[in-house]
Amino acid sequence: MQKCYRGVVIRGESTGTKLGFPTANIALEDVNISGTYAGTVVVDDILYEAGIYANQRRNILETHILDFSGDLYGKTITVTLHEKIRNDEEFINKKILSKTIANDILRVREYFDKP
Repeated sequence: MQKCYRGVVIRGESTGTKLGFPTANIALEDVNISGTYAGTVVVDDILYEAGIYANQRRNILETHILDFSGDLYGKTITVTLHEKIRNDEEFINKKILSKTIANDILRVREYFDKP
C-alpha cells in the first residue's frame, strides 16, 4: 500500500514539537486514511524516512521526518505512506501520547531496517 500526497507545509498546533517530535504538516483531503504510518517524505529532491500521522480531526497529514532538523514552513513536500503501524486512538494525557509516539518512531525505524 503506497499512497502519495503533496502539499505546502503549514503551521500546526506545535504539539509534536513540545513533545520532542516536531512535524511538517500538510493539508489532508483524503477521508479514507487514518492512524500512523511508516513512510517517506521528499524535501528539495531528497528522500527521508518518516513517521506519519493522518489527523482526520484537523484534516492534516503530520510528518515526523527522522533525523531531520530545519524549517520547512512554506516548502512543498511529497509524503508517501508505506505501511500502517497503528490505528488512530485518543490519549488521556501527554505522557502516554509521548510514549506512544516514541514507540511509533521505533516501529518506523524497524520498518525501514527490514532486509
